[in-house]
Amino acid sequence: MSDKAHRAIVPVEVIERRIYLIRGHKVMVDRDLAALYQVKPIALRQQVKRNQARFPADFVFQLSKEEAEILVSQNVIPSRRSFGGSLPYAFTEQGVAMLSAVLKSKRAIAVNIAIMRTFVRLRQVLASHKDLAERMEKLEAAQKEHGSILADLIEEIEELKVPARPAKHSIGFVGPGRKVEVK
Repeated sequence: MSDKAHRAIVPVEVIERRIYLIRGHKVMVDRDLAALYQVKPIALRQQVKRNQARFPADFVFQLSKEEAEILVSQNVIPSRRSFGGSLPYAFTEQGVAMLSAVLKSKRAIAVNIAIMRTFVRLRQVLASHKDLAERMEKLEAAQKEHGSILADLIEEIEELKVPARPAKHSIGFVGPGRKVEVK
């Protein structure tokens, strides 16, 4: 494969900034996808509506007003007006892949390839972070165990440092029938 063919039409960093976590899914909103494909958002939504059988609920869903407001409040989207008067649609990775079946331009194909590679890269990064998190948890557990063992040892050493108190003996004569108490 030539270097030019291997190079993405859209930089991975640009795509990564447009992937959001909504309802527990990594998604891209129709507005961002339309910008990447260089089509109008309404044209993208029309293609989805014309091909509804290809887009089940786990591939694409419409955001609620609250979810749209959160995107605006987090400065992900400049304002509600940028939605074009309707609530945006969110596409999961599978939904984005399905878009390649309904958007047939060369740019759409190239953009989809770049997006799929970005989703794969994100999964790899998350997997490595998960592995690191598990290793850190194991190290912390071992450290806590070693810490409690050290605390016990220090306590025992401190007890050994305290000199034993000699027994007190009574001074004087003890007559018959009396017992001596040793304190």
